[in-house]
Amino acid sequence: MLTTLGFVMIATFLVLIMMKRMSPIAALVLIPALFCVFVGQGAHLGDYVIEGVGKLAPTAAMLMFAIVYFGLMIDVGLFDPVVRGILRFCKADPVRVVVGTAVLAAVVSLDGDGSTTFMITVSAMYPLYKRLGLSMVVMTGVAATANGVMNTLPWGGPTARAATALKLDAGDIFVPMIPALAVGLVFVFVLAYVLGLRERKRVGTLVLLPDGAEEKATVLVGGPGAGTGATRSGTGAPATGATGPATGTGASDEAPTAPSAAADPEADVQGLDPHRPTLRPRLYWFNAGLTAALLTAMIMELLPIPVLFLLGAALALTVNFPHVPDQKARLAAHADNVLNVAGMVFAAAVFTGVLSGTGMVEHMADWLVDAVPEGMGPHMALVTGLLSLPLTYFMSNDGFYFGVLPVLAEAGAAHGVSALEIARASLVGQALHMSSPLVPAVYVLVGMAKVEFGDHTRFTVKWAALTSLVVLGAGIVFGIV
Repeated sequence: MLTTLGFVMIATFLVLIMMKRMSPIAALVLIPALFCVFVGQGAHLGDYVIEGVGKLAPTAAMLMFAIVYFGLMIDVGLFDPVVRGILRFCKADPVRVVVGTAVLAAVVSLDGDGSTTFMITVSAMYPLYKRLGLSMVVMTGVAATANGVMNTLPWGGPTARAATALKLDAGDIFVPMIPALAVGLVFVFVLAYVLGLRERKRVGTLVLLPDGAEEKATVLVGGPGAGTGATRSGTGAPATGATGPATGTGASDEAPTAPSAAADPEADVQGLDPHRPTLRPRLYWFNAGLTAALLTAMIMELLPIPVLFLLGAALALTVNFPHVPDQKARLAAHADNVLNVAGMVFAAAVFTGVLSGTGMVEHMADWLVDAVPEGMGPHMALVTGLLSLPLTYFMSNDGFYFGVLPVLAEAGAAHGVSALEIARASLVGQALHMSSPLVPAVYVLVGMAKVEFGDHTRFTVKWAALTSLVVLGAGIVFGIV
């Protein structure tokens, strides 16, 4: 009963948000509340929600102050040199833009925090995607998948959880996985190249839109006419200098209407405004040093991450904007992102609280483990890798690594499969996990990119799952799992 209701609840949530019948926040709150009543535990709903909020409150605090901190760093120009370098590489070529997105997301992911990665990547690439009329869903999908592969770093979370749950050394888990993860990252770059080629074919020769041009973010899902970008010759206002396709329908089920093409690929390509009044060039090295110290303290775990970002944001705000009106203006500028993300996190607390409080998640995990045929016992590492895809998507990392992984490891041990192999295999689902509706960072990504979560899910899940399978396959070939 609980197993069935758990799967139905998750399916209902995904269907409603992908069909855009409900907003993610409303769905995260109302659907679990309704199912809590269905299982006869409505009287305990308040307890489940408070427990879920308590568990996610540190994450919400971390995201709030991380958004403020890195928003300030973007305002004052800390990342402008990196952005200029990426944009010089990208020029106005869709292939380079999409590949550059993957490279930037992978590099920034070295800090181990998905929210940071998405804030920097979107801030750098969004203006270019918008002015060239490229699909924002391509940007979010590539960034999330690249970050998912890099999320397996020992300080990223999953590896540390696996090591703790199975009482192993994190280095023994991660280091042998490096070749397989490298193959996965290369696959992401190849995927970015292929998607870039599709974007180049879809938009033809690009027109660099004026800075003030108004257009909706192109959505690369849903068939012909699913989204709009800049005007395209033959479908709207004339596109000066355009030579691309003139039809108004996409080339495939994933190619919507597209903007026209650009005659001069290097003309006036800018990302962040180089003349914005918030720039603080004289404080560049202070801000760089502060950020380096903050990331070092995170990796060394000198203080809890929410505390580090709280202190860092307060210090950065005070030094860069000493006048109170300027501080208020900067906080107000980032309040929209903060409110959206924090609200999503607390809404997700209702979902996770009901899943765990009612026992649904435990029954679902037990059912999946029991469904493994006895003959697959000697291949429990492969089974763990395959199960990590759906389980880390529908469960939190804590729930999977501390609740399910020990059971899988015990089953593997009975058939002579080492705990290390099980732990390594459990990491392969992280590429898909980073687009889970239970991951707060993904709401930073779609919020800043102005993309509907349902559109992001429909586009990204298949590519992220394929990336995870590539990592698993590479691990098997290299004899790691």
